[in-house]
This record gives sequence, structure tokens and C-alpha cells, in this order.
Amino acid sequence: MDPVLGVDRAFWYIFIVSAIFLAGITVVMVYFVFRYRRAKHPQPADIRDNWKLELLWTVIPTIIALSMFWVGWQSYTGLRNVPAGAVQIEALGQMFSWIFIYDNDKETENELVVPAHTPIKLNIESLDVLHSFYIPAFRVKADAVKNFPTYVWFRTNEPGQYDILCAEYCGLDHSQMVAKLTVLPKNQYQEWLDQEDE
Repeated sequence: MDPVLGVDRAFWYIFIVSAIFLAGITVVMVYFVFRYRRAKHPQPADIRDNWKLELLWTVIPTIIALSMFWVGWQSYTGLRNVPAGAVQIEALGQMFSWIFIYDNDKETENELVVPAHTPIKLNIESLDVLHSFYIPAFRVKADAVKNFPTYVWFRTNEPGQYDILCAEYCGLDHSQMVAKLTVLPKNQYQEWLDQEDE
């Protein structure tokens, strides 16, 4: 599954369920304020030992929490299961830029170039302090820690340019640690990859 779809699905599921409960609880609360106000019911009713109510408010939240866990878990495993044939690129964070190293040892700084319509696996690590590699358009984010390699993957779509950010405060010039993701058509990507660095 495309990680973008998985993350978006988890977000919208949790958001919609939460919005429904917010609206429902608010409506019931307002209704109870008027329906059971002291002027109409000076003696409150005792609902202790009502096993049906206790069962209801135990089972329903449990089902909702488990369903949210399931949707989130599917999203998480989608982010961790890299498809076969993914293009692998090293992404190294340093104060205050990103270094990208390709299979043929070509290097770029602050520009990640990838082919369109292809799964991309980024092997991420820091060369110094804690950084966090983040591509908002593809919903991928991972901390870059020195001596602790990790990875993220995403599937590119149409050619274009996207922002890459550091999402972890890493020093005085943290806000300047921005890079670009450039998605090229596959034939142009191969030409770019084979081109000698100047």
C-alpha cells in the first residue's frame, strides 16, 4: 500500500470518529442540562449497579480504541514494509544540510533527485546531532540519529518538486535546514544519475 494513503486513512478515521463523538457528547450534554435540571428533578436518580450501562460504556470505547489501533497499525506497517525493487539512497543529516548518496556514489547536498512512479527507500542517519528527516507531501518522517541507522520509504508520483525539512531542533540554523525533492521522469533520472559531477 502507498504510505500516503495509509497515513491519510488513519488520520481521517481518527478525526471523523473523534468529531462524531464530540458532536454526540455535546448534544447529549446539552439535552441533559435542560431535561434533568434541578427545577424539574430535585431528587437525582441513582444509577449505580446498572450493569447494562457499565457494560455499554466499557465495550463501546474498547471497540473504538481497538479499531483506531488497527487502522494505525496498518498505516505503520505500510511505512515499514519496503516493496521489492525500491531505489535505495543514503540520507545523511548534518548541521545544517542533508547529504544524499546514490548507488553509484554520486552525492548531492540539499537536493534529493528520484525517478517518478517508483518506490524510494531512504537509509537515514545523522553525522552529528539529532535531526528529523521530513517530506510533508509524502507523509514520511524519521529521526536521524548518529550511529543509529533507520529508513523510510515512499512512492513517487508525477514529476515535480517538493520540500524536505528538518523537523527536530538541531541548532541555531535549524530553520535553514531545508532541501528539495526533485522527481524526474525515469529516463531523465537515469541521464542525471549517469552525468558526471562538475
